[in-house]
Amino acid sequence: MKLYTARHGEATLNAQGLVCGSTDAPLTQKGREQALALAKAAARFPIGRILASPLGRAQETALAVSKACGVPIETDDRLAEIDYGIYEGTPRSGEGYQKSKREPFVRFPGGESAVHAAARVYALLDELKASDDERDTLLVCHGGICRLVDSYFYDLTLEGYCAWYAGNAELRMYTL
Repeated sequence: MKLYTARHGEATLNAQGLVCGSTDAPLTQKGREQALALAKAAARFPIGRILASPLGRAQETALAVSKACGVPIETDDRLAEIDYGIYEGTPRSGEGYQKSKREPFVRFPGGESAVHAAARVYALLDELKASDDERDTLLVCHGGICRLVDSYFYDLTLEGYCAWYAGNAELRMYTL
């Protein structure tokens, strides 16, 4: 079974260089255009299932793909972005956010840790892997969640984990 991941299209906070996280920021016009481009790209693959984060920016992106592929969206709360706590809406380049990002076992103040988020994402991936459902599946989610999915398949050093990046509406493929 092939597993695809895609980060949502550009959201308003992304465009401003701010941490988006669990904040439900809408897509920009550019983000809607990226979602349509992603849909066109995804339609070239035999995607039989779409799982999406409950956050609006991921749902809107998934809807574009759903229409192009003729596959309904299933919402899975485990695909929600990491809750970055007090850093939501602050500059991504901020010292506090960058320091906290390098400590995956420590909760972002007022939020969750990357390890807590990994537990929910890994549980979902383990379920998909153990399932008899052989449909190729697309996860429409967020940058932090895409990073965790990648860490499920590949060993990442802390430096590699912190530097890993998924562009808006970027499509990646794995074999589950």
